[in-house]
Amino acid sequence: MFPVPSQGGRPLFEWRWVDRHFDEILDRLGEHIALTAAALAIGLVVSVGVSVVSLRRRWFYVVALSTAGSLYVIPSLGAFAVLVPFTGLTSFTTAVIPLATYTLLILIRNIVTGVEQVPKEVREAAIGMGFTRSRLLWQVELPLALPVVMAGLRVAAVTTIGLVTVTSMLGKGGLGYFIRAGIQTATPNPTSIIVGVGLSVVLAVVVDLLLWLGGRALAPWSRKAASR
Repeated sequence: MFPVPSQGGRPLFEWRWVDRHFDEILDRLGEHIALTAAALAIGLVVSVGVSVVSLRRRWFYVVALSTAGSLYVIPSLGAFAVLVPFTGLTSFTTAVIPLATYTLLILIRNIVTGVEQVPKEVREAAIGMGFTRSRLLWQVELPLALPVVMAGLRVAAVTTIGLVTVTSMLGKGGLGYFIRAGIQTATPNPTSIIVGVGLSVVLAVVVDLLLWLGGRALAPWSRKAASR
């Protein structure tokens, strides 16, 4: 295939560049997926724990949401810089911790909201059947809240995929490496930038679709309710 011409001297897109860097592209894509998966897993575990406590103590929910909101507005580069003296510049941990904190506000709010939307009569029926408070939460409320939780997880996943590109400043940028490399060369390389941006967008779309399909599979009753 022939390169797509640009208005400058360098082609807008070079397939030969993609062929030469194909193995590196796969490695960076794998790194991007690993950072995203680790951040989402940590964020989800922490959010579930915080949400469980928040559902039992309302004051804690206000504190948790305010704290998560404060963490969410911290600029990503600033968060990475704070951790560098403790975890190192190119550490996987330095990249994952801020990424995980950015998921907390979305996930905690959606988990608590989803549980609170469970119909009162469902709770009363479960209690009448002898369900304890813990059993009611894990076997009734959280499963019924799953569609709302999955909606929050989808937003958190897409947001995280975009933020991972910023970690290229730490040498852990996944696909963001190609964006930075394409800009910082003496002659900007549009192919490198297009590959980094394009694959990030494709990854976000694919992950969002997979989570949507997973949510429908795990909560089939939500499809029936929506079709009524």
